Amino acid sequence: MDFLLHILAGASVGFAIGVTGVGGGSLMTPLLLVFGYPAPVAIGTDLLYAAITKANGAYAHHRRGNVDWKIVILLASGSIPVSICLHAFFLDTNFQNSPQFEELLTKSLGMMLIVTSIILIFKDYIRNKSVEEVPGFFMIPLHRHRSTITWAMGLLLGVCVTLSSVGAGAFGAAILLTIYSQTSIVKIIGTDIAHAVPLTFIAGLGYLFSGFVDNLLLISLLLGSLPAIHVGSKVSAHLPDKILQRTLAIILLALGAVYIV
Repeated sequence: MDFLLHILAGASVGFAIGVTGVGGGSLMTPLLLVFGYPAPVAIGTDLLYAAITKANGAYAHHRRGNVDWKIVILLASGSIPVSICLHAFFLDTNFQNSPQFEELLTKSLGMMLIVTSIILIFKDYIRNKSVEEVPGFFMIPLHRHRSTITWAMGLLLGVCVTLSSVGAGAFGAAILLTIYSQTSIVKIIGTDIAHAVPLTFIAGLGYLFSGFVDNLLLISLLLGSLPAIHVGSKVSAHLPDKILQRTLAIILLALGAVYIV
């Protein structure tokens, strides 16, 4: 019975991803927490779920030429080492057995849900601003130092995704839209997805090696979500995506507040 319930949960989240383009870690991890899974298991399982589900999208974008691999490598050179270091030196066995471990993960999740909801609310504004130069951003010429800033943002994404499973989607895309203001939106999305695959996979492996991934749960979620993503993407053109995304933003904001408090 639980197996079927998890398939339905995967299908629901997969449909949301297909329709809105958002909802992987933002919806799946809170949903698994509602099912009663401990935060490390929910986050670890969701990270590997995200790596598998995003891999197909990354390949499709690559075939269409919508991935800037130089940006992916820059981001990954910051995000992947910091994810490995977090697992090796911070989220070690001693800390995993402490009561602070789950509290850190749930509060990190809450913070990232709030950030994601705000980005969804102001997505159109960010999109419009992305075509403009922002010379005063961080008090240095942004576009002159974009490689360094991209690497630093990779570090930030590595921390956020490893601790919460959230950040590799809307948050990562918003960062890239700001840094690479002259790059097309479809290329930003493709690049963001391509970077999310290795990051979520490496971060998920850290939880897997620590025993915090439920393999049967992962399989059931994939069985439901993979066909549902395809269905959602097909019907997305016939649904009011702005209303759906704003509704999703309100849900994420409320969930984030619950986990922060």
